[in-house]
Amino acid sequence: MKKSKTRIFVNKTISSNLLIYIKNKQHHFLKNVLRIKVNDEINVFDSITGEWKSIVIAINRDNTVLRIGSIIDKIKTSSDIWLIFAPIKQHRMSIAIQKATELGVSKIVPCITEFTNIRKINTKNLNDNAIEAAEQCGRLDVPKIEKQIEFNTLLSNWPKDRKLIYCNERIDTNQSIIDKLSPYKNSINKWAVLIGPEGGFSNHENKLLSESNDVLSVSLGEKLLRSDTAITVSLFIIQQLLV
Repeated sequence: MKKSKTRIFVNKTISSNLLIYIKNKQHHFLKNVLRIKVNDEINVFDSITGEWKSIVIAINRDNTVLRIGSIIDKIKTSSDIWLIFAPIKQHRMSIAIQKATELGVSKIVPCITEFTNIRKINTKNLNDNAIEAAEQCGRLDVPKIEKQIEFNTLLSNWPKDRKLIYCNERIDTNQSIIDKLSPYKNSINKWAVLIGPEGGFSNHENKLLSESNDVLSVSLGEKLLRSDTAITVSLFIIQQLLV
């Protein structure tokens, strides 16, 4: 038996001796890219139980058959951080999903604002990006991708036990995000990051955000960052400072 060549996500609960049939894109990757052979070892994870060893027992035209062996690592709870973002162009949105997954978010929510240009979201593509990122970075779970939601609906239904960090390009940059968040380090466990569209939030949306007790407005510095860059920067700081 050879050492595992890769790790893949399976959307079902894994248990010892279970047979799993890998199809479609993952089957193509195993068969034609990695060129796996019978008796090769593949690590698999399910977001529920953890990560397991498996053995390739058959490679067919339409599927690869794996037999589950022993568990490698039991599931661990990811950081309870959500990403709320206004959809952007597909390429940059894919990068944003990948980075958010690598940085450990538990949920990703596309939010439609007044100035959002991209209003039709392919949730399946976003989920595929999250799965690929989780497979590569070593996560034992995959963040949940929610359906798109309107900005007003998001705010009106916001959970009171979760603080929303609003990355606001309009506020004073003299106080850093680190200084703004540090006082909350030991008092709040549930967080979310809000990243706006390329044109920013409207005056009405900014007013709603400024009036909400659930929102904490922060600056990411003097430079005007692209959405995918702002997502990466803000999530990294939160992971290092608050989690």
